[in-house]
Amino acid sequence: MGIKEDMVFMQADALANALNNMPVNMSGAGQAAVDIRKTAQTEEIKLPIGEEEVAKALATLQKYKDDKASLERRIVSNEQWYKSRHWDEMRGMYNQGDKKNEQRPEPTSAWLFNSIANKHADIMDNIPMPAILPREPFDQVDADTLSEVVPVILERNHFEDTYSNAAWYKLKNGVSVTGVFWDSKAENGLGDIQLKKLDVLNVFWEHGISDIQESKNLFIVKLIDNDVAQQRYPQLKDRDMGKAVEVARYVLDDDVDTSDKTLVVDWYYKKAAGTKTVLHFAKIVGDELVYATENDISMAERGWYDHGLYPVVFDVLYPEEGTPTGFGYVDIMRSPQMYIDKLDQLVLENTMRNAKTRYFARGDGTVDMDEFADLSKEIVTVNGNDIDRYVKKIETSQIDLQILGYVQYKVDELKETSGNRDVNQGSSSGGVTAAAAISALQEAGNKLSRDFINASYRQYTKVIELVIELIRQFYDVSRNFRIEGPNGMYRFIQYSNAKLKMQQMVLPDGSQGGRKPIFDIKVSAQRKSPFSTLTQNELAKELYGAGFFNPRMAVQALPAIELMEFEGKDKVKEKIQQNYRQFMQQQLMAMQMQAAVQGNVQMPVQPRPGKQDSTEQGGSIPADNGIAGAVTNANTPYARQMVKRAQRRVEG
Repeated sequence: MGIKEDMVFMQADALANALNNMPVNMSGAGQAAVDIRKTAQTEEIKLPIGEEEVAKALATLQKYKDDKASLERRIVSNEQWYKSRHWDEMRGMYNQGDKKNEQRPEPTSAWLFNSIANKHADIMDNIPMPAILPREPFDQVDADTLSEVVPVILERNHFEDTYSNAAWYKLKNGVSVTGVFWDSKAENGLGDIQLKKLDVLNVFWEHGISDIQESKNLFIVKLIDNDVAQQRYPQLKDRDMGKAVEVARYVLDDDVDTSDKTLVVDWYYKKAAGTKTVLHFAKIVGDELVYATENDISMAERGWYDHGLYPVVFDVLYPEEGTPTGFGYVDIMRSPQMYIDKLDQLVLENTMRNAKTRYFARGDGTVDMDEFADLSKEIVTVNGNDIDRYVKKIETSQIDLQILGYVQYKVDELKETSGNRDVNQGSSSGGVTAAAAISALQEAGNKLSRDFINASYRQYTKVIELVIELIRQFYDVSRNFRIEGPNGMYRFIQYSNAKLKMQQMVLPDGSQGGRKPIFDIKVSAQRKSPFSTLTQNELAKELYGAGFFNPRMAVQALPAIELMEFEGKDKVKEKIQQNYRQFMQQQLMAMQMQAAVQGNVQMPVQPRPGKQDSTEQGGSIPADNGIAGAVTNANTPYARQMVKRAQRRVEG
C-alpha cells in the first residue's frame, strides 16, 4: 500500500472514529469515510492536505513559536512574580555567582499580589450578563428566548469559573484567550457548546498583526499521554509519535515529566471562496495528520464553522501596537516591587546586625572565647588587667530614616501606578470619616477598574456572538432548558435553530432572496459592587431629602432628574410620575368627598332638561340623595380636564 493510500485510510479512520470537537454528525462522517475508502481503492488520490502540507504547517508553527519567544519568557517570569517567587530571578540578576549573597535574607512583600487580587475582586463584582436584542421586529421572540437560553448554556459550562480564571490571567499577563468550540461528544453525543480559557503559551498566531482574525493561521496545541493518543487515534498505534515543537512550560514546584506525552495540534486556517471566508480545520498528532476538513467531502466547501471566524477571543488589558496581546499589572509593578524587596533586604540586615551584639577580641588567647560565647557561663576567664584592651563591642549604626521613607515612597508608587490606593480597600485618610464621602472617593478611585471591565464587556460580546453562531449551526434538534424566574420559580422551554437559519423571502424587485436573523448584544453587570450599591443608596436618600419624591414638587423634580446621570434614572422618573398621578387622583377624590359632604347639607340642583323636578327651582336635594348628586356634580368634564392637564405637565 502506498503512502498516499495510507494517508487516505488514516483520514477515513479518523472520520469514522469521530475525533474530538468534531462539528459534524456521526452518520455524515462515517459516510464520508466510506466514500474516501472506496475512492482510494479505485484510483490514486492527491488529498488537499497531505504530508507536504502537514510539514509546511508544522514549520509555520515553529516559526510562530520563535516569533513568540519573548512573550513566552515574559509570561513564565510573570507567573513567578505573581507567586512571590521573584527572588529566583533577582538572585541571578544581582548575585553574579557570589556565594555570600545566597546567605542574605530574601524578604518578599505581597504588594504586587495584593493589587492584582483587588483588581480581580473588582472584576468578579461585575460579572457580565448578556441581553440579546433583535435588529428587526420579526426576530423579537427569538431574541427574548436567546436572552434566557444563552445564560443557561454559560452556566452549564461553569462560565463564572472560566471568567474568573481568564481575569487572573489577563491581570498578570495583559491578555486572556477564551475559546468557543463545539464539543460533539457532549450531552451523550448530541453535542453542545464548550467555552474554556486557553493558555497563551499554547496558542500561536502570525507575527505582526493586531487582530487575531487577520492571522493567516491559528494553532492551538496541547500535550496528551502517548497511551491516550493511541487509544483515541488507533491508526497511529504503530507509529512513532513525537513532539513537532517544544511548548514553553511554567516553573513548577513539582517536576512534570513530558517525555511520554504527544503533542496534539489543532490547526485553523482561512480560505476565500468567492465573497465568503471559509474556516478550515486540521488535527495533527505528533507529525501525523488524522483529520482535515479539506479532505472531508462533506466539509470541504462548508468548512469547520459556518461563521468563518477563529473560535477564540483575545481580551487585552493594556494593548500594544502590532500584536493581539498586551501587557499587564505584573509588567507595570515589577520594578517598584523589586526595589521594595531590595530595600527591605537592607533594612532587615541592619535590624539583624543591631539586634545581635558582636565583639572584637584579640587572638592571643587573653580571653577564653569558648566561655565568652557560652551564654550559660556566668564567669569568663581573662588573662590581664585591662579588659577593654582585649574585648571591644562592635558598634553598628542605625539605618537612616531617609531609607525608610524611600521604602514607603516605593510602596506608594506601586499603589498609585496600579490604581490600588488605600481608599479602594476600604481605608480612609486625611480625616475623611463620612460614609458618603468614603463611598464617593471609592467610586472615583475605581475608574481604572471600570475602564478595563468595560473593555472586557466588549470582548464578552464577541464570545456571546460566537455562542449564537454555534447555536445557529448545530442546534438542529430541540433542547430543553430550565429557565429560572423570580422567587425561586422556574419553567422549561424547548429551543432549536429553526428560526435562526437563512430564511427565504421575496425582495422588492420580486426575486427570491435570503434573510438571516442578526442580533445585537447588550451587556450589563450580573451583580454590582457593594460600593456601587452604597453610592446608589446615598443618592436615593439625597433625592428623598431634597423632596424629589414629594408629589407636590413633581413639576420641579422632573427637569432636575433629566439633567442628572445615574443608573436607574428611568425608574426614578417613573416613580415620580406615578406618585403625582396618585396624588392628583387623591385630590379629585377629596374634592368629590367635600362636595358630597356639602350636598348632605344643602345644594342647589338644576332641573334636568325634559323632566319636571318634584322640587322648586332653587330648592334642595333631600339628604338621602345628597352624596350621589354631589359626586356627579364634582366629577364634571371641567374637573377631569384639570386632572389631565396636571398629568401632562408631569409626564411631558
